[in-house]
Amino acid sequence: MFHQAISVPQQTVSLPEVVAAFSYALDLTEGQPAGHCVRSCWIGSQVGRALGLPAVELNDLCYTLLLKDLGCSSNAARICELYEVDERQFKRGYKTVGTSLAATLYFVLSRTARGKPLPRRAAAIGNILRNGDQIAQELIVSRCTRGSEIARSLRFSGAVCEGIYRLDEHWDGSGRPGRLRGEAIPLFSRIALLSQVADVFHTHAGREAAMDEVRRRSGSWLDPQLVRAFESVVRADSFWQTLRSPMVEARVVRMLASGDAIPVEDGYLDAIAAAFGQVIDAKSPYTAGHSERVGIMAERIGRRVGFSADRVRLLRRAALLHDIGKLGVSSAILEKPGGLDEREWIEMRNHAAHTRAILAHIGALSGLADIAAAHHERLDGTGYPLGLAQAQIAQETRIITTCDFYDALTSDRPYRAAMPVDQALAIMDREAGKAIDPACLAALKSTVQQPD
Repeated sequence: MFHQAISVPQQTVSLPEVVAAFSYALDLTEGQPAGHCVRSCWIGSQVGRALGLPAVELNDLCYTLLLKDLGCSSNAARICELYEVDERQFKRGYKTVGTSLAATLYFVLSRTARGKPLPRRAAAIGNILRNGDQIAQELIVSRCTRGSEIARSLRFSGAVCEGIYRLDEHWDGSGRPGRLRGEAIPLFSRIALLSQVADVFHTHAGREAAMDEVRRRSGSWLDPQLVRAFESVVRADSFWQTLRSPMVEARVVRMLASGDAIPVEDGYLDAIAAAFGQVIDAKSPYTAGHSERVGIMAERIGRRVGFSADRVRLLRRAALLHDIGKLGVSSAILEKPGGLDEREWIEMRNHAAHTRAILAHIGALSGLADIAAAHHERLDGTGYPLGLAQAQIAQETRIITTCDFYDALTSDRPYRAAMPVDQALAIMDREAGKAIDPACLAALKSTVQQPD
């Protein structure tokens, strides 16, 4: 028997509010402390104001900064594979390394395959030494291309897309992907890189460290004119007070909304959910297309069991975003071919809590947070993260759980090949009434056998 529908209040939200809230998911996968993209946006917006940028360009600059890491999940598995590390810790640490080749090499080589048997570590380090330049180019091209493509799919301006694509170019031509030099680098990219450096070092070591590092990179990584603009705005104590304040996100949203107060209509919110589904799925080659497939199947089942159009739309969003918390799980765990140890299992289970925290932060989607985060709960009460009883698990969650279970079985995983449909359904039959709602399973079977 299906339970009563959960009521999710409709809210009108602005694009700045939604983008700023989703940026916290990007912080997770880039290994940065929560709010990194928002704080970078605050820093960059103040530099842009000091340069006298008009309102339209300031808005585009802010979206570039909030979404600068939109493609960062696309190289996570590759970093894990090449360096044999937790890619989030590696990315976070790498951003605090100085600009010298010696410092970079020391960081990379000291962390590559650390703790692994000597022959394996030697092989990994040898590969980095032989192919380091090619590897770096591959990783950055992957990240920048994917980020700009997703931004373009969300109809952001060409300036925003190009700003994201050129984030890792350096003033002196030593950056990537195009080795652009000086003012050939888009202004938004130059400001974004400065803002990123400033926030990373401020968070890592404080105000003076941020100022020193920005000055140190002037003329090499960073545009000297922008460094001077940065120095002019950081003289005010209010700049640092806002940067450290828990209200910095509200300031950023309010500043953006003053020039872009257009409400996000349902179709565009669907597009944003789909775009972040792509970000989630890019985290691992084994999950490519997973969120989209679960979203499509959940939508079909929702229609089949008689959901209203509005309820189907909410169900699909929750299904697309059910695994957004996996952006906070190391690819070393997601890609592991064997069983997980206790520490790894705890981290994996935590993805459900991350999903809830991220979605609860987004006003228009907050009503879906519990629905999406509960997709590993079980009818027998042994699921996670809360061990909910059967009566506490919403119908929407039961549908998502069923679709997630089915897609996981019928897709390749690090530890096994994809199963044939009949074998997958036989396994699910044995879990009916324990992990899976029998009515949802029946609807899934009908959908598989007679697709819309």
